[in-house]
Amino acid sequence: MTLSATCAFAAGSTDQSGAASTQEGSTILNGQVSLSSQWSNLNGSVDSVGGDVNIQGSAAGNLIDITTMNDTRVQNSQAVGDQAAIASDVNTSASNVYGSVSVSNQAVCNGTSVSTDPTLTQVNSTQTCHATDPSNLVNVSANNIGGDVSVQGSSIGNSFEADSNAPNMPITTKQINTSVGASTVNANVANVGGTVGLSSSAVGNTAQIIHYTTN
Repeated sequence: MTLSATCAFAAGSTDQSGAASTQEGSTILNGQVSLSSQWSNLNGSVDSVGGDVNIQGSAAGNLIDITTMNDTRVQNSQAVGDQAAIASDVNTSASNVYGSVSVSNQAVCNGTSVSTDPTLTQVNSTQTCHATDPSNLVNVSANNIGGDVSVQGSSIGNSFEADSNAPNMPITTKQINTSVGASTVNANVANVGGTVGLSSSAVGNTAQIIHYTTN
């Protein structure tokens, strides 16, 4: 689920005022506003499977994923209003599965990912989450599984990621979160041939910036 509004101006193009632009590379302007609730519900039962079982649920207010191979300048603004709820529920069961079972669920208010490979990466990002609750709920029952069982649930207010090997990488990021995040995972697992992993997390703001060496 990707919601994006981007504008890119290459060398020799015109800017928003109609004037000629000599700036090389990509200029990406993203402005996203979500005022309504986003809900996802997944209910299912799986029985007698010869391979693997993969079950995923997700809900998001605003998402953008930017990938370029040239000089890039990004102006990013994402906002979710205080009347919006971001929630995803997964209720499922799996039994008699020869392979592995993976169940994941995520609720995100605002998410931004920037990955570039140029000489300049410049990002100015503002994310504001006033949603009532980015929340995820997982109810799962798994029995008689030949492989591994993995169950993950996460709720995030604002998420920002950027990676580049550009020699110049100025990043300005601002995250504001007034929401109440909640993550609940209820699992009943029995008779598993492999390993079992259960995880649940609720995060207000998270940012990861990776600047690779240019030597």
